[in-house]
Amino acid sequence: MAESTAERKRRPRDSGATKALLLQAATEEFAEYGLAGARIDRIAERAGVNKRLIYVYFGDKDALFDAVVDEQARTVVKAVPLDAGDLTAFAASRFDYVLANPAARRIAIWRGFERAEATEAELASYRERVELVEAAQREGRLRADIPAVDLFAIVLRMTESWLSAPAGLRAAAGEDADRLSEHRAALLAAVRSVVEPRG
Repeated sequence: MAESTAERKRRPRDSGATKALLLQAATEEFAEYGLAGARIDRIAERAGVNKRLIYVYFGDKDALFDAVVDEQARTVVKAVPLDAGDLTAFAASRFDYVLANPAARRIAIWRGFERAEATEAELASYRERVELVEAAQREGRLRADIPAVDLFAIVLRMTESWLSAPAGLRAAAGEDADRLSEHRAALLAAVRSVVEPRG
């Protein structure tokens, strides 16, 4: 619920807190409506701030969307580590994260539809992760007959296989906690079979 004007006037000015409120509100708005459908007025209302501050802090709606995408990229890197290039543990963490954070997945989908160019944060994130996979391949912990970038891309998509499956398939199988647990176990077994070094 948005704050009243009187509540906003009493709140001390804190640019960092205001930017965080705007990013959170923008994340919710963009997740629901995408870049094209999002409205600056609704974002400001969700954040409980004057819409002028969006332009002051971010420039325009496109720049705000990019800021949300960058923030999502940084958040996912922290929440879903790729420690020592362990793609199986990464797959488990990413499946759990996407399941628990549907807005993050929706932002990624809208981003894919509405933006052709990668942001700097996205590029840095993916380069770092591919380098970790390459290092694990050199050390013999991952199969090396598939290029690191392809192996990472395959596992990345595998983590969303159930969540992006056709609605009819999900409905036919059921979508209760047991079904998600079964799929998670199947996902990890499949990832192991794809990434483990070949004898």
